[in-house]
Amino acid sequence: MNPHSLDLASAESLLAFWRDAGVDACFEDAPVDRTHVAPPPAVKAVAKATASVTPIVATGDALTEARHLAAGADTLEALGRAIAGFEGCPLRGMGAKQAVFCRGNPEAEVLIIGEGPGAEEDERGQPFIGKAGQLLDRMLAEAGLEGRVFITNTVFWRPPGNRTPTAAEQAVCAPFVERAFALLKPKAVLLLGAAAARSVLTTDEGIMRMRGQWREWRLAEGAVSAPALPTLHPAFLLRQPIAKRDVWADLLSLAARIEP
Repeated sequence: MNPHSLDLASAESLLAFWRDAGVDACFEDAPVDRTHVAPPPAVKAVAKATASVTPIVATGDALTEARHLAAGADTLEALGRAIAGFEGCPLRGMGAKQAVFCRGNPEAEVLIIGEGPGAEEDERGQPFIGKAGQLLDRMLAEAGLEGRVFITNTVFWRPPGNRTPTAAEQAVCAPFVERAFALLKPKAVLLLGAAAARSVLTTDEGIMRMRGQWREWRLAEGAVSAPALPTLHPAFLLRQPIAKRDVWADLLSLAARIEP
């Protein structure tokens, strides 16, 4: 790996840490006119790496196709096939090896939604099977939720460089996520991280403000709804182990919520 790659990887890791912590604004002691000040090196590195990527827009045709395919799936298995055949998400052509839809119990009481697949998930075709997923599984088991969850993401193809999926990329995949919700009809939904919580709940709140607070996810059509609980992403817990106690409290709240 050359020095440029190392600098870029460090910058992306730092930006991901800030994102997972809910940072969405920066302030200094005195105002700075950013129109006349060069961006810092980390921002330059990320900008250079993404300069060749065309801005992504969720087109009406792609959304129409996604809605049509999702509506035609009457089982979760059929929905997985529909996702695999869908070509309207730009992420599909950005180096992803395959669609990554789900794992878990198709009759689960809890629907878990994360951000998007990473490198290991892209390789093996299942969400949350890397280190973050292994941590999630251990915590679910300790909370008495093993075998009671169905896991998916807001997008089904790995974003390049494991970056956060854009709102447009999430929007074009949303009909499939909503259809999974409608087919599963879970007792509760667990949203992992800011990107998932913001996409599902259509909010711009930070994850630190949302976590631990029960919200409601209600589909516009079909009269399907369930309580939804935003919490921290397990990848964040790997970087900040002290935050595990907050997620543990959320999982206990979730376990209590789904009991008769």
